[in-house]
Amino acid sequence: MSARVYRDSYGIPHLRAADPVELARAQGATAARDRAWQLEVERRRALGSSAAFLGPDHLPWDLLARRVRLADTARRCYASLSPGTADWVRAYTDGVNSALPGSAASAPEFADAGIAPGEWEPWAPLAIWLSHHLLFAGFPAKLWRDRVAAVMGSGAVARFATDGPAGSGSNGWLLDGGRTTSGLPLLAGDPHRFIEAPGVYQQIRLACPEFDVLGFAVPGVPGIAHFAHAGTVAWGITNAMADYQDLYRERLRTVSGAGQGGGVEAWGPDGWEPAEAGVETVEVLGGEPVTVHTVETRRGPVVIGGPPPEDTLADGSADADTDPGAAGRWRAVSLRWPARVLGSLGFEALPALLRARTVADVDRAMDHWVEPVNVVLAADTEGGLLHRVAGAVPVRSEAARHGVVDAWDAGAAWSGDWETMPRAEVHGQAVMANERALSAPLGVEFSAPHRARRIAGLLGSRPRWSAAELPGIHTDTLLPTASVLLDRLIAPQRDLSPKAEALRSDLDGWDRRMDAESRGAALFAAWRGEFVRRLTDDPALSGLAVRPDDPEVFRPWLAPLTRVGYALEHLTVPGALPDVDVLAHAREALERVAAEGAPATWGQTHRLALWEAVPGKDTPRPPVHGDHDCVMSSSSVPGLTDLSARASAARYVWDLHRQENSAWITPLGASGTHGSPHYADQLPLWLRGELAPVVTGWSALTEETGT
Repeated sequence: MSARVYRDSYGIPHLRAADPVELARAQGATAARDRAWQLEVERRRALGSSAAFLGPDHLPWDLLARRVRLADTARRCYASLSPGTADWVRAYTDGVNSALPGSAASAPEFADAGIAPGEWEPWAPLAIWLSHHLLFAGFPAKLWRDRVAAVMGSGAVARFATDGPAGSGSNGWLLDGGRTTSGLPLLAGDPHRFIEAPGVYQQIRLACPEFDVLGFAVPGVPGIAHFAHAGTVAWGITNAMADYQDLYRERLRTVSGAGQGGGVEAWGPDGWEPAEAGVETVEVLGGEPVTVHTVETRRGPVVIGGPPPEDTLADGSADADTDPGAAGRWRAVSLRWPARVLGSLGFEALPALLRARTVADVDRAMDHWVEPVNVVLAADTEGGLLHRVAGAVPVRSEAARHGVVDAWDAGAAWSGDWETMPRAEVHGQAVMANERALSAPLGVEFSAPHRARRIAGLLGSRPRWSAAELPGIHTDTLLPTASVLLDRLIAPQRDLSPKAEALRSDLDGWDRRMDAESRGAALFAAWRGEFVRRLTDDPALSGLAVRPDDPEVFRPWLAPLTRVGYALEHLTVPGALPDVDVLAHAREALERVAAEGAPATWGQTHRLALWEAVPGKDTPRPPVHGDHDCVMSSSSVPGLTDLSARASAARYVWDLHRQENSAWITPLGASGTHGSPHYADQLPLWLRGELAPVVTGWSALTEETGT
C-alpha cells in the first residue's frame, strides 16, 4: 500500500506504510508539509548559510558552522552508514524534497525572505542533528574555566560550577510494575531546551507491518530517537552531562611554497606538522560577504583564531604561555569531537529503535549511539528495565576534560580508547535529571541535585502511581535553592531598615514555590537579580569580564553575569570568594528592592521568550511557572532577565499497561505554519502542565487526503 497519513484532533500525524523505507519517505514529506519554513532554516543553519537570508545576527553561528566543518562531518557520517540505513535516510530526504516546494508556497516566510527552498542532500538530516547538538556538551565552558584559572587561579574554577547557560537538561523517571496501579511500568519526563517556534520536537506515529511507534521526532531527522512508546517497550533520555569534546591551544604558522597561496602548519608533539586550510565566503543579508579561513589540524578544526600572517610564529615559541598580557585569551583553538574522529553519529541506532520490542532491543540499539551522550531509561511489558548511559566518550587526560590544553603536549592526546558506558539496576524507581549520578565518571560539571532529589521524594510519597497521576510531578514548582540562599544570606542580616525588615519577613513567610501568581517568588527573584548584579560588579571579579576579542558565538558561556547567576550556591559558601563581602552585597540588594519595589507577581516578568528565526509581531509571551532548579523548570538568567528562553520542550507519560493511557504535549502545536489551527493549540495545556491524550485507534483518527 502507499503511505497514508491520519491526524488526531490536535493535527498530530499518524503515518502508515507498507515498509520502513516507504514510511521514512512519508515521514519526510509530512515534516515538509507541517514544518516547511523550519526545515529550510535548519538546513541552512547546518550549512552555515543562515545569515544570507536572516541577517547579520546569525553570522556568528555561520562562521562556527563553517570553521568546525559541520557539513563535511555530516557527509562523512552519512558515507559510513550501512547500505540499509543510508537507503532509509535517503528515503526521508526524498520525501522532504517531494513535498517541500509545494509546502513552501503556503508558508509566508519564504516570500517574506525572498527565497525558495533548497534541495536536500541525503546527508542533510545528519547535518541538522549535528547543528542541534554541536554545543550540547557545552565545550565552550572549557574556555570559561580556562579564563577563571588564568585570572583567579585554578582553585577558583570549582566555585563557578554550573550546568551552563546553554546546557540542555531534562527530567526523566521510571517506575517498575511494583510501583504502579496496573502492575506494569510507567515512564515520564520532559526535556528542557530552548523553546523554539516551531518546536524542536514533533509528535508523530510511525506504523508499518514491522513496527508501530509513537513519540517525539526532530523535524528534519528520520525516526524517533529520544522519547518513544513502541507498544511493548518505551524509552526516554536525559543529557548525561558527559564531557566528550576537547579544546586544544594551537600554534599555527603560514608557510610559502606549499601549493598556490602557501600552506598552514601546526605545532604538534613532534614539531611542525601540516594542517588543512581553506577559504570560504559567507553571504550576509544587507551586508558585505565575510571571508572565513578554515584550518584543521591533526586535533581537529580550529574554532577560534586562524592562520597568522606568513612566516610568523616560525619558531613555535610565541604563545599565551609566554605572553604575560594574554591570560585567559586564545590565539587559536581547535576542537576534537567524536563525530569528526569516528565519522559516525550512531544513526544506525535509529531504525533499530523503531524495531525494538524489548528492553534488550533498546539496549542493543543504544550500543551504536555516538553523540550526544545520554542517560537512557527504558521498560517493557515483560518486566525488563534499563538504566544506562549511551554514547562515545574518549579516554584522555583529566586536564583535557577540564580546560583548554596544549596541542603540542603528547599527554593531552586522545588514547584511542573509549570509556565504558555506566549502567545501574532499577529497584522500584529510577530518576535522571542531569545530576552527578550514573554518568559522574564521564563529566565535569553537572546540574545541581535538587530536581533529582525532589522527583525522587515526590515519587516516594505514595506506594503506587497511575499514568493519570504522574503529570502532577511535571508541575512541581518548589525551588530548593531559595531556602539555601535566604538562610545563608538574608537570615544573618542585622540592623536593616524598616522596609528591608518587612521584605525579609515577606520572604520568610513565602512557601518557596515559583508559581507565576506568587508575590513571594517575585520578591525573591527581584532580590536575587539585584544581588547577582552587585556580586558580578565586585572588583574582585573584574578580570572575568567579556573581552572585545572573545568570539561572539561563545560569549554566553563567557559572560560573568550569567556564570554568577547560575553558581550562587557555590559562590556564597562562606570563604568561597575571600576578597568579596558577599553578605554586604546581599544586604544592599535587599535594601534596594525594599526601596524600589518588585513586580506584583513572578509571572508579571517571568514570561516565555520563544526563539524564532524571524521574530513575529504577535509572538505570545505568556507567564510561566517554575525556575531553573524547579522540576517545572523554566530558566531565566538571574541578574539579566526574568524572561524564560528555556523550559520543557516536551512532556510525556508512557504507560506500558495500555498505550492509549499515555499522554504527551509540546509547547505550541503540530504545525509550523502561522495561522494553522494547530500552530499553538497545545500551548494552553502546556502552560497549565496538562498533557494531550495519545490516540491509538486508527478509527478515531481522520485520514488526510491528497498527500
